[in-house]
Amino acid sequence: MQPMVDGSGLDTDPTRVGEVMEGSEVQPAADRNRWTSSQRRRRVPVAWLGLIPFLGYVGVFFLLPTGAVVWSAFRSSGSAGAPSSFTLANIRDALQGVYRTATINSIELSLLSAVIAVVLGVPLAWAVVTSKGRTFPGIVSTASAVLANFGGVPLAFLFIATVGTSGLLTTTLADHLHVNLKSDLGFDLYSFSGLVLVYLYFLIPLMVLVITPALEGLKPQWQEAAQNLGASRWQYWRLVAAPILAPSILGSLLLLFCSAFSAFATADALTSGAFAIVPLKIHAVLSGNVLAGQENLGYALALLMIVVVLPLTIAYQLLQQRTSKWLR
Repeated sequence: MQPMVDGSGLDTDPTRVGEVMEGSEVQPAADRNRWTSSQRRRRVPVAWLGLIPFLGYVGVFFLLPTGAVVWSAFRSSGSAGAPSSFTLANIRDALQGVYRTATINSIELSLLSAVIAVVLGVPLAWAVVTSKGRTFPGIVSTASAVLANFGGVPLAFLFIATVGTSGLLTTTLADHLHVNLKSDLGFDLYSFSGLVLVYLYFLIPLMVLVITPALEGLKPQWQEAAQNLGASRWQYWRLVAAPILAPSILGSLLLLFCSAFSAFATADALTSGAFAIVPLKIHAVLSGNVLAGQENLGYALALLMIVVVLPLTIAYQLLQQRTSKWLR
């Protein structure tokens, strides 16, 4: 009997095909799935190896210093040959006297700077988002990206050369308009108001960068739907846009507060440590400007900053997650 062969030259006889299939060993689907799962489990640890450098960096430069700060904040200095021991004196001293004043000044300075930056930054970011041309958004976005990272000694020198005691604007107003910034206008660059002005120089651009994606996430369909239902423009912003943007704006406020609260180089270069804020007091302690037996006071001040900033950072992350649900 001749085998049945199709046009492609393959044997299509059902009996012979059955014999071939009976003679072959077919792997069950359950075994194939089990092999695939075991292979996937073997590959996962290899993929996680890429995180080892990052975890090592975080451990060495973040977790280890934080642990050292917490440990030293509750230890005595062990001066004069006395052994180091557990104590709450550092925490108590950090909440009294000039250090308490520095903490209050830091909170007030950071809060006021952050609020003003939010009030001025949101309209500027909205102008960028709604602009029809490309020149204005490009200039503002580029300038914000540069100025948000511009601080320290260069920023302090910029303001000293402009509105300092012998600054260009100060002398120009005094010579031509007979106006003294300090006596007539009550402005002193080296005081609380001066620090607020300098901080706004990098906080407003930071606010523009942070809030712009949230403003871009507002869908035009939402406003059109509100108008179709009879809502005015004010009602749309009050009942639709504002609740959606509120978590993002509040999160941005927390971010700006933390940025201002931890700023050191700009305030140090501007006031030379004369104005009492927590970062400058930590610098003074580490420089040896402290009473005997209070050498670990700087660690207590640093722990105080961690206690203030850490909950705000967690709240910022939670608010960002809430905002992302609406602005995807």
